[in-house]
Amino acid sequence: MSDNTDGCAMLGAVETRSVSPVFVGRAGELTALTEALSRATAGEPQALLIGGEAGVGKTRLIEEFLDTACDRGAVVALGGCLELGADGLPFAPFATALRSLHRKLPGELTAAADGHQGELARLLPELGDPGSHEPADEDSTARLFELTVRLLERLAADRTIVLVLEDLHWADTSTRHLLTYLLRTLRRGRIVVIASYRADDIHRRHPLRPLLAELDRLRTIRRIELSRFTRAEVHRQLTGILAAEPDPGLVEEVFERSDGNAFFVEELVVSHEAGCAAGQLSDSLRDLLLVRVETLPEDAQRVARIVAEGGSTVEYGLLAAVARLAEDELIEALRACVGANILLAVPDGDAYRFRHSLVREAVSDDLLPGERSRLNRRYAEVLEADPALVRPHERTTRLATYWYHAHAPEKALPAVLQAAVETRKRHAYAEQLSLLERAMELWDKVPGETRDSLRPIDYADAYPACGCDPETTSLRFLDLLAEAAVAARLSGERERAAKICRTALRILDGDENDPLRAAWFWTEMARLQSNLGRGDGWPEIARAQELVKGLPPSAVHATVLVGAAGWGMLRNPGPEALAAAERAVEYARFVKAEPIELNARITLGTIMVSAGDIEGGLAAMAEALERTTVLGQFHEAARAHVNLSSSMEALGRSREAVETATSGIELARSRGLVDSAGWIRANLAESLLSLGEWDRSKEEAERLLRSAAGSTKPGGTALLQLAHLATFRGEPARATGHLAEALTRYGTRDPIPQYTLPVAQSEIAVAAAEGRLADVRDQLAATAETGFPPGTHRYGWPLVLTAVTAEADSRGLPAADEGREEALAVVRRCVRVLATPAPIWQAYSRQVSEELARAEGRESADRWAEVVAAYEPLERPYELARARRRLADALLVEGGHREEAAALLREAHATAVRLGARPLREDVELLAARARLSLAAEKQAPAPAEPGDDTFGLTPREQDVLRLVAVGRTNRQIAEELFISPKTASVHVSNILAKLGVAGRGEAAALAHRLHLLDPAL
Repeated sequence: MSDNTDGCAMLGAVETRSVSPVFVGRAGELTALTEALSRATAGEPQALLIGGEAGVGKTRLIEEFLDTACDRGAVVALGGCLELGADGLPFAPFATALRSLHRKLPGELTAAADGHQGELARLLPELGDPGSHEPADEDSTARLFELTVRLLERLAADRTIVLVLEDLHWADTSTRHLLTYLLRTLRRGRIVVIASYRADDIHRRHPLRPLLAELDRLRTIRRIELSRFTRAEVHRQLTGILAAEPDPGLVEEVFERSDGNAFFVEELVVSHEAGCAAGQLSDSLRDLLLVRVETLPEDAQRVARIVAEGGSTVEYGLLAAVARLAEDELIEALRACVGANILLAVPDGDAYRFRHSLVREAVSDDLLPGERSRLNRRYAEVLEADPALVRPHERTTRLATYWYHAHAPEKALPAVLQAAVETRKRHAYAEQLSLLERAMELWDKVPGETRDSLRPIDYADAYPACGCDPETTSLRFLDLLAEAAVAARLSGERERAAKICRTALRILDGDENDPLRAAWFWTEMARLQSNLGRGDGWPEIARAQELVKGLPPSAVHATVLVGAAGWGMLRNPGPEALAAAERAVEYARFVKAEPIELNARITLGTIMVSAGDIEGGLAAMAEALERTTVLGQFHEAARAHVNLSSSMEALGRSREAVETATSGIELARSRGLVDSAGWIRANLAESLLSLGEWDRSKEEAERLLRSAAGSTKPGGTALLQLAHLATFRGEPARATGHLAEALTRYGTRDPIPQYTLPVAQSEIAVAAAEGRLADVRDQLAATAETGFPPGTHRYGWPLVLTAVTAEADSRGLPAADEGREEALAVVRRCVRVLATPAPIWQAYSRQVSEELARAEGRESADRWAEVVAAYEPLERPYELARARRRLADALLVEGGHREEAAALLREAHATAVRLGARPLREDVELLAARARLSLAAEKQAPAPAEPGDDTFGLTPREQDVLRLVAVGRTNRQIAEELFISPKTASVHVSNILAKLGVAGRGEAAALAHRLHLLDPAL
């Protein structure tokens, strides 16, 4: 066993180290290898070829597999081909592998080679002197091959052998022939043959190429091609290397620069850890990448350098114009680059690109400073002279890039600004932001006359016009900041957006005096402060309102009013918010700023729904959605999806909300609107939870948390849905964890009711599940003190229902008596201010009223039947199941309705099982057991109640004891009242707790009251 372990460790000694201690990805490939090992162990020889580019992870995969093989008792023999020129050392990998076997299995190998040691000594000199045997002839090679195969078969007759041959791309001719023979003729033995090669080294004339083609035709051989890592796999690799969660920016940078190549990831991390600046390569990696380039002819090297500065792909016409080589010379140079696997011809066009981006980067880094700028200037000049040389949609951006790297600011700035406009039109906001930041970098380097010739860039959409004429007004640096702030916000870069706004406001507080632009930036800051959880944004909005007061109507006025209306919509959607929204629509229409008007209409429609004008509000939002889509105002269209789906859920129209949210997610994702997609997906998760599609709701919430929006407020809402779900499924500890995470995303400086009320409801539900009635009461009282603004009934009713249900469940508990009257008074105070604008909230109102009655011991089966009837037309399976359970309980208490109660319990039980609602399921099962009703699906008459039967196996004496426990008697008091000893009373209490399956006296009392265990038989 120790020899096997040494052999398994051998690979690490001869191959490149693996920096990450964590094996990443390759699950399918590793499974294929382990399955092959299992089949070989069963006596079926296996052969596998593993291909992949240099550094992709072939060695690491084999290492991981060999660990498994060693653990299963296999004997590992490893051999590697040597890079010694075109032909290399004959049989080198086989000789190394056989030497390993001879060291591990000396007696067995000698016995297997008995009589043929001289021949086999050609491969393994340790077996004897090959010179003392027959001279070579035409059959000698075939004979040697045959003896080698027999030797391996004999060794693998009663043990599993794993033969690994690495770096087949360097294999000599003899090795290739022997491998071919082995793979063709191996038929017996417990053996796995694995050969690896670098796919990127196999050019058209490589001698391994025909061998691979031949082996592909053999059905007994499996070929595995390793692809590069995905972004998620690079993230896991970095986590393993750093032994910590990597910074998202580092993950993105390493993934983009490595293209998922595992070796390059490691080298880039080494560079990063060594303190190399962003964009630099370590010397070792750069030298490695430049080796093949430096072996090319001079013209080919020159072409490679030109292509390196041309972009990811360079069209042949553009390359020819820049290179200024004769056509034949250029073609020969390209042929040399392609033949060396430096460049690739692009399949779908007349263009070339580097095979790997890091090779291009290394070549570019190797250029002299003046050489790089000269090449970029040449590219820019050629493209300006003949724009048709590149695809139209790439032209502006590439020209901007060329002029920028040519260090020509006066030419670069106009090109960069134009590229930013075109990029924004494609809704690539992150790229637009990068271009705008580049423009800001260039601004002070450009002569004043050049800046004066620039005009506002598409500003009417992102930045209010402020009454200026774009035909005569020069572009200002503030305009750049405004565009950049919007681009940063839309791409999810809120911190950068806030920083840009602060820069603008500092400028406006200094020499600039422009109240309209200042008001616009303060409005942006208000939004960002709220989104970042640093405040509610009202001070910023108030400042903006003060700045525009008394000025003529403008788009900025409308923007400020929209901000004020939006603030009120979320925090207090009352008359003031409604008036602000109406004024915003009027102002925007007056100044013909339709995008702002549409945004205001969405806000207005949402407030109208909250105010009770349901159909009018929904129609206003639907019209805005249609118009924004037509105009291509996709951010506003996505916002319309957010508010529409939320409003529909508030009205109990959850199925429509799901449809709206689904189409909204598709729109937002197609346009790169990360934040909007997050908000809409959060709404989708909420509506699915309401509809009883709990697993799908969980899936959507978790998907949101994995997205870029998962760390912001939409992520908080997703966590809130998961908290609700955990409570429904009887996992209060998990719910508490989700709540804590949600609160970190919501922050504490902006208490918006759509966050604070659901959080309070979930906290009440967790407290109730854990038997903390005092905490339930405290949280309800605190929430009632804060109040329920108009439109928050969708959050208020579930909260109040959760609290009053806890009160009803605790009725009869002595510890719960004190403070009950005050708690129920708080419930009634809350009910008086909650609206019921839709059937779902009317059903909730009925249920709250009946839970109040239950808490006071005056519930009625007839009224519970009304609650069930209210829920039945609605798609609310969980609420309906709970109401049916309560109705069944009431019917059983009143007597004479056992069949109806049994049917209700069966329906409630089926729903609870389907949803995974464990507390509800257990509650139904306990009640059915108490009443001796069957929950079986088939129709059958309920068993008649037997008055003399014990309940849950409790004896009559134990029932007497339970009655006294329920009213708070101690063991000594129970003993005195029942004329028994305290020790006997203690034994009875212990038996009761065991039979009821509860942990303490309080739980026993609660269960007794909840299931009417002390009432006459049901």
